[in-house]
Amino acid sequence: MKTITVADLKAKIDAGEKLNLLDVREPHENAAFNIGGQLLPLGLVQALQIDEIEHLKDETVYVYCRSGNRSGQACLMLEPYGFKDVINVAGGMLAWQEQFPG
Repeated sequence: MKTITVADLKAKIDAGEKLNLLDVREPHENAAFNIGGQLLPLGLVQALQIDEIEHLKDETVYVYCRSGNRSGQACLMLEPYGFKDVINVAGGMLAWQEQFPG
């Protein structure tokens, strides 16, 4: 599984790159803090309720969660369903908030 650091991801965002960000946390976590990703909780990924991201199969998708654990699980589940380039954000939003406070 490919990974990216939060610093490298933030550099891409700051450079204005068009990115496909997928947040697999729960809605209350997303509401508390997010970096603009599309919310699709891990439970829906596990249940293969992934219709709303089907159009991203051939694109790079950066998957994140709180710590990098759930997003890693999501990456492993999406790959067999034809997602060609899923990248886990190492450390998740905990690492993001630690490196980029406020």
